[in-house]
Amino acid sequence: MTTPVPVPIVLAGARGHGRWHLQNIRRLQDKGLVHLAGICELTPLTEEELGGQRLEQSADFGSLLDSTGAAIAVICTPIPTHTDLALTAAAKGVHLLLEKPPAPSYADFRRMADGVADAGIACQIGFQSLGSHALPAIRDLVAQGAIGEVTGIGAGGAWARAEEYYRRAPWAGRRTLNGADVVDGALTNPLAHAVATALALDGATRAEDVSVIETELLRANDIESDDTSCVRVTTAAGGRVTVAATLCAERPDEPYVLVHGTSGRITFWYKQDRVLVQRSGHGPVETDHGRTGLLENLVEHLEGRAELLVTPDSTGAFMRVVEAIRQAPDPVALPEDDWYLMADENRRVVRGIDALVTSAAETLSLYSELGASWALPKEVSTW
Repeated sequence: MTTPVPVPIVLAGARGHGRWHLQNIRRLQDKGLVHLAGICELTPLTEEELGGQRLEQSADFGSLLDSTGAAIAVICTPIPTHTDLALTAAAKGVHLLLEKPPAPSYADFRRMADGVADAGIACQIGFQSLGSHALPAIRDLVAQGAIGEVTGIGAGGAWARAEEYYRRAPWAGRRTLNGADVVDGALTNPLAHAVATALALDGATRAEDVSVIETELLRANDIESDDTSCVRVTTAAGGRVTVAATLCAERPDEPYVLVHGTSGRITFWYKQDRVLVQRSGHGPVETDHGRTGLLENLVEHLEGRAELLVTPDSTGAFMRVVEAIRQAPDPVALPEDDWYLMADENRRVVRGIDALVTSAAETLSLYSELGASWALPKEVSTW
């Protein structure tokens, strides 16, 4: 039996969230699975950032793939660059782990997905929560009738972001930049996992699984995009998926997905891989689950030992939501009386938003249907 040769990897985008990918690649490198062959950044990483490791760096992604002989590229760059960088890798036969959201528009997504398919390379989309072992466990519970008939899927994310968050990069909090789509909103980027995970648990993952999308997009911060939003998806099978999100929480908490049934419900805290089952005639049962890393899964797939967990086509429904948000009217600025500045954290807080996020996930309602004075029905956009 031969020992597998570590797979050479190039990381595009090693700062910001890319630091997590850099640490993860190093973890797998220590296990002998991969080899970090190069880093693509406009400004090279310092020796300190590299931890003393010497490796090739370049701002020219295509040339770096050629010179390093990379078999996999991890792309964690600004959203508008995803499609072109992915197609550059595909043209060279380099497999991909592409950070979410995979593209800022459905047209760019299709261009990327079709190009990847034509090139015959493997492409994993970076929704880490979809590697959780909790998902098949929840599906098994639903199939066994543990909570009766499923009546809908809700999700809630009450997070907080300081005003500096929107100054971290030129594209942060933007809907467009220099004429290019960005769509960096609460539902499409920081809390995108809530949307993708809720759709996955509903079984509506492909673009054709989506029928109607209703959006409410609002903002307390002085940005182009939304920081307090709600979306309701009606699926082709008649299911309902409602996701409520804010980056202006009063008391930030773990985001979750809630599977509603006629005789119970299942709560999944997807960042923690934690599941709570509550059903009629039984006490609550809480379980913790493992998780398969998406880069590890990609390596195993290339070795013929596993199926890809998150293919481009399995994120088509999520990209339909991104497109609905992209095409919706610009987010409405919340009245100044409805938010305040938490000075010690330099962040804006929407009054009562935590309870609204919870109620939306519990009732599958939009903010406007819950009586929020600032979320008017006329602002609901249907796609």
